[in-house]
Amino acid sequence: MTDGIHSEPALTKGRTYRISLACAGKGAAELTFVPANAGTKTTVPCDRSVVQQRITAEAPVHIDVDGTRGSTGVIAWQISPL
Repeated sequence: MTDGIHSEPALTKGRTYRISLACAGKGAAELTFVPANAGTKTTVPCDRSVVQQRITAEAPVHIDVDGTRGSTGVIAWQISPL
């Protein structure tokens, strides 16, 4: 998880989406959207559970997912329109 996920997906302005994120391994990952949730972080446990958040694209969205210190494993993610 040292590389994490860093993406600026092409989302349609004003449209609502759901991001689903899963992590399998040991530790946790931190999910951050800019500017959708003002840079606040959501912790995702690496226990194979799926965390979902709704986002509305009002401006370009930058998604960052980074493993916390000592975490190992894989991260999977998907963005779907609602």
